[in-house]
Amino acid sequence: MSPPPETPRILFLFSDTGGGHRSAAEAIIEAIDLQFPGRAACEMIDIFKEYAPPPLNLAPRIYPPLSRMPTLWGMGYRLSDGPRRTRVFYNVLWPYVRRNLRELLNEHPCELVVSVHQLINVPVARLASARGLPFITVVTDMVTTHAAWYATRATHIIVPTEAAFRRGLKAGIRPEQMSVVGMPVADRFCQPLDERPAIRRRLGWPEDLPVVLMVGGGEGMGPIEQMAAAIDRQKLPLALAIVTGRNQALRARLERLRWHNPVKIYGFVTEMPAFMRAADILVTKAGPGTISEGFISGLPMVLYSRMPGQEDGNVTFVVESGAGVWAPQPEEAAAAIRRWVECPEERWQAASVCRRLARPHAAREIARILAAKIGLYPSGGGEDKGSWVE
Repeated sequence: MSPPPETPRILFLFSDTGGGHRSAAEAIIEAIDLQFPGRAACEMIDIFKEYAPPPLNLAPRIYPPLSRMPTLWGMGYRLSDGPRRTRVFYNVLWPYVRRNLRELLNEHPCELVVSVHQLINVPVARLASARGLPFITVVTDMVTTHAAWYATRATHIIVPTEAAFRRGLKAGIRPEQMSVVGMPVADRFCQPLDERPAIRRRLGWPEDLPVVLMVGGGEGMGPIEQMAAAIDRQKLPLALAIVTGRNQALRARLERLRWHNPVKIYGFVTEMPAFMRAADILVTKAGPGTISEGFISGLPMVLYSRMPGQEDGNVTFVVESGAGVWAPQPEEAAAAIRRWVECPEERWQAASVCRRLARPHAAREIARILAAKIGLYPSGGGEDKGSWVE
């Protein structure tokens, strides 16, 4: 059923340069639909793919191979970061992109523009401000946020952590221009699930052993195979659940190995909320979305890789808070798992920290901020706790 013509429209700008931008936009739209059903029409646009001039329109295609070159990525991140450098770059870029951005807003009229991608905020905020159109940024990096996230002409900027808030202040954003809300996560991660034994029985996981959940993202990237083998060599009383995503070659190699521990190997899965609720330890890269989901699930984590620059702070945040450990080498990861298995009280303490850091209502709170901008929700209203159950 399509919304009536007078329904306010919200335009979400994202790009598939990493899975987190799309997931964040989808989580916010889901929260809007849950809290304000039929009262707002939301549209998602991959701005690089659909409206960027060449060669910027190649960004979604360039990102995967570039992300496999962390040294080059980190160098580019550091060289481009900083308010002054960002301002100079976008002043040079503006004449090149303004026509495309005008086409975007002309072809997709709306009452509110929302960005979940850092590279478009300054020029979009410039055009939206000139048109008197509200523009809100939802920052989807966790701690070491690039200066490009912080467009001074944005109506409002929603950040996930206090550290991101402080970086916004250094970038020239006024305190009242920002809100610390958290990372938007799909509602299915925030709903009460069956008790752990019931989930494990359904999944076929052992009920009497701690389960280590290993994930490498949708593409199954990272040293998952080496990590799993190192953990298995410890011959600890545990089980492994390994998610290889779309990496069929990795799945095939893992299925050919002989294991000491009980092991379940999966490809691309849609049951990650249940997996996280049923597991005891998470082994993952330091992506902000997965970390946020792990927090909500009370799942202590072993982080094995990071994108230089934007994910450096994620590692520091997790480790210094006591929610997990940094273990980039397989033997380091295996040692961390051994410590948590042999000293479960340390694991339980880390799980408690995760639950304290969790922000399961972030997507719903962001939805209410957006709704207030288009008159669907009173500004400054009390926080609605939604359906979360501790």
